Amino acid sequence: MEKIPAFEVVEPGLLTTIQDLGRYGFSQFGVPPSGALDAFSLRVGNLLVGNREAEACLEITLMGLKIKALKEVVIAITGGDLSPTLNEDPLDMWRAHLLVEGDVLFFRKVRTGCRAYLALSGGVVTPKIMGSFSTYLSGNFGGLEGRKFRRGDILYALDLPSSLDKLGIRFPSDWIPSLEKEVTLRVLPGPQDHHFTEKGFQTFRSSSYQVTPQCDRMGVRLEGPKIERRSDVEESIISEGLISGAIQVPGDGKPLLILTELVTGGYTKIATTISVDLPKVAQLKPGDRVRFKPISIEEAHDLLKRQEDQLRKFKKTLQQR
Repeated sequence: MEKIPAFEVVEPGLLTTIQDLGRYGFSQFGVPPSGALDAFSLRVGNLLVGNREAEACLEITLMGLKIKALKEVVIAITGGDLSPTLNEDPLDMWRAHLLVEGDVLFFRKVRTGCRAYLALSGGVVTPKIMGSFSTYLSGNFGGLEGRKFRRGDILYALDLPSSLDKLGIRFPSDWIPSLEKEVTLRVLPGPQDHHFTEKGFQTFRSSSYQVTPQCDRMGVRLEGPKIERRSDVEESIISEGLISGAIQVPGDGKPLLILTELVTGGYTKIATTISVDLPKVAQLKPGDRVRFKPISIEEAHDLLKRQEDQLRKFKKTLQQR
């Protein structure tokens, strides 16, 4: 199917990339999953415009992206509220909108969260590498030549009829994740929680930590009370595989939240963020605060099942239109 120009990048913003749900199966070669940090928002955005859930979208960080429509296209914006406007008028999030040629989208400033997702009907078309469109910034491949957006870039979409039947569809407001400046992340202890003293684990579960400026798509450094390690264990372990949401504790005793662009690490991991709360990690920005709440694997499964049930109900609603 033919691809055609859909948007021109007028201003690239601080950091805008193309992401889908990631590339998996290549960690043994040092290639991380990459993909949307807030996968829930990407999935919902795609459903709103009639795409497959895994279609490539724009991941917009903090502020500044301005793009001009080059064709009629249905779009939806989800994730963090970066004050999106259409032709200088405020634009509702978590619903489908029709843009016509010449319309201008602008993301002015952060209200809540850190990252917004822009889905467009027909998806964003770029070369697929290792089964994914996602941008891997450190590896310099995927998305637009493995880099963030630049002024003048042209974004392509498949030449499909606009999904006009999706216009006005909203994602239920009570299912939209709330984005606060202080969040509680539910975690599963381990796999090296036994490397820490009882006092250290109590510090971890009862303290509030602040997000530092050292945060990107690889991880989020936190500042706060030191987590005490047992005196008979080393600060590091033999490097092993990492997953998104792992919580490492380096030698300084301060937690480090791992995201999607790392595959191995040699710091002990006191706990792992549950899947349902990974979007909260994606939306953290400097100055926000984090608390940790250990839960059981059964509770984590129940929460994930509840989230997937909501998405199934929403898809069923869309199919009935």
